[in-house]
Amino acid sequence: MFDIDRWQEIYHSIRKHRLRTLLTAFGVFWGIFMLAVLMGAGSGLENGVTKNFDVAKNSIFVWTQRTSVPYKGLQPGRFIQLNNDDMKAIREQIPELEALNPRLMIPGSYTIERGKESASFSVNGDTPELFAIRPQLMLSGRFINESDIDEKRKVAVIGDRVREVLFKNGEDPLGEFIQIKGIPFRVVGTFGSKTNNEDAIENLQTIHIPISTLQVTFNRANEIDYFACVPRAGVPAATLEEKMLTLLKQRHLVAPEDQRAFGSENVEQEFRDVQNLFIGIRGFSWLVAIGTIIAGAVGVGNIMAIIVKERTKEIGIRKSLGATPWSIVSMILQEALVITGLAGYAGLAVGCATIGGISYALSTFGMESEFFANPQINLTTALTAIAVLTASGLAAGLVPGIRAASVNPVVALRDE
Repeated sequence: MFDIDRWQEIYHSIRKHRLRTLLTAFGVFWGIFMLAVLMGAGSGLENGVTKNFDVAKNSIFVWTQRTSVPYKGLQPGRFIQLNNDDMKAIREQIPELEALNPRLMIPGSYTIERGKESASFSVNGDTPELFAIRPQLMLSGRFINESDIDEKRKVAVIGDRVREVLFKNGEDPLGEFIQIKGIPFRVVGTFGSKTNNEDAIENLQTIHIPISTLQVTFNRANEIDYFACVPRAGVPAATLEEKMLTLLKQRHLVAPEDQRAFGSENVEQEFRDVQNLFIGIRGFSWLVAIGTIIAGAVGVGNIMAIIVKERTKEIGIRKSLGATPWSIVSMILQEALVITGLAGYAGLAVGCATIGGISYALSTFGMESEFFANPQINLTTALTAIAVLTASGLAAGLVPGIRAASVNPVVALRDE
């Protein structure tokens, strides 16, 4: 039930100690404000960093190096060449595999030509399964399909930067031909990127052609440079990585203990390390903010203790007229909650507005970087902040409230 008299008492009490209440409440305000800003900035860093993962977050990359251990009469220092039979064996013998993209690149220096225009770009031989590992943002046309692979078609999918250089004045590249080392390839699609990091910029300067076409056209029959793959749902990437390395070592007569013959990259582990880093950042943010809030709550508790001392006679009169201990405690608690609540909600509102303003400025003026993007405060953080705020308000008023409830009416009436 709404008690207007109690609210008037709270108003007059705060008004009587305006400066002291304001300075003490500022500690609570600053704690919540810091929490909002730190959590928002942390999310911006996390969004910026995770956005740079333009490959599947559970992907694995495996390539060859040179052997470092003699094995079965073979000397160390051997270079291992991956091949189509390796690809077939991986697909047949590793059930944990979801998608596998073998990649082959044209070595050496060369230029891509189209009419009078020419420039140097990378050419990769791929399969349609590249989409499961590194999703392409198709701008027009299509990507490589299985028919292209089976029929060894001379088709190409070009990055947006390739299109800008070779096709001037907004020409449509679809159906047109480009020359790769003097051999014509028909453009069937163009792609862009959702990110702006260095890898994405490099990817936009790339041309994808069917790997089977590259093998036969550029004299690299049966060769593969490296494998990119993802495991089935629920299978750890490390499991797939271990099985692939074990199988490839067996096929190429590499000692099981040789750690240098094959190189590998586990993106899932890298992504988990990044997540753990930001868990630590969030924990530090909460630690700093809660420490500040507690300091503010202690200040509010001191104010309430002073108020109880000043109102000792009034409290004695209330008790002599039949006021229950709970009514006395609740009166002090309510006043403490009002002070911490107003300060805390103001801090949360200003913090959210600050993060919202930063997010708006970044998106409006194109200021997002590869390390900071779209800062935001999620609902869980806001609700948790409110819960901490409520708990600090209760803690701030509980001890003074219990002290007020324990006042002896006779002694209180004698208080000067």
